[in-house]
Amino acid sequence: MFIILAIIIGGVMFWLQSYTNHGQKLELPDYIGTSFTEATEDAEDKSFVLIVNDSIHVVGKPGGEILDQNPKPYSKVKENRKIYVTISKYNADVLDLNNLPALYGMDYESKKRELSYLDIESKIKGYVYDPGEPDHILEVWYNGKRIISPSGNAKNVNIEKGGELQFVLSKREGGQTEIPDLKCKTLNIAKFILDNNKLKLGSVLEEGEITNPETAYIINQNPGYNINSTIARGAPISVTISQEKPKYCQ
Repeated sequence: MFIILAIIIGGVMFWLQSYTNHGQKLELPDYIGTSFTEATEDAEDKSFVLIVNDSIHVVGKPGGEILDQNPKPYSKVKENRKIYVTISKYNADVLDLNNLPALYGMDYESKKRELSYLDIESKIKGYVYDPGEPDHILEVWYNGKRIISPSGNAKNVNIEKGGELQFVLSKREGGQTEIPDLKCKTLNIAKFILDNNKLKLGSVLEEGEITNPETAYIINQNPGYNINSTIARGAPISVTISQEKPKYCQ
């Protein structure tokens, strides 16, 4: 009787232990930051099932990396539990050029901030002279091609998130302008002409007695005036003045 009773009790205890182990909860691994392929292999070994619930593009992340999981890491779950994960996309999201903020003629720094919110990088490619405000956008380049210019936007251009746009900006220095003819003009008028042409007054040599330089006449200039001759903007022009108006200026 005692032997039979011991066998029965032992059998019941074994059955209870087996039943309890079968339904026991397991700790879920942390798959965040792991590739989906590796995580799937690990999950199968531990009697879990991974299911992709969503995929999103993240700049700088390789495709197929697990970004989030549900249930969360280290949760207690049963065998064969389905684990829903969000992974990074293999291909970057793109934006149509025409859906970007207006860029041509706009202030570079303000547009750089706007583009950063769209995960688009900005870099200065160079500067060219423009009579308008400095540091304004004159051209935009992408992957070695000009996509925005004074003539308009290129067609059928998509910009990848995480991509880089290069900008050509305006500057007031540089560029060429025609050399003005200053001879026979008063110094006061010559200063006005030089200023309008973005040029500077160089040295002023005096010939004879000068009682009022502003009303004195220019009798010579260097560099001299020639039709269609040009000079860099910002360059100086030196003059020689005389208080008396030369006869050839009559």
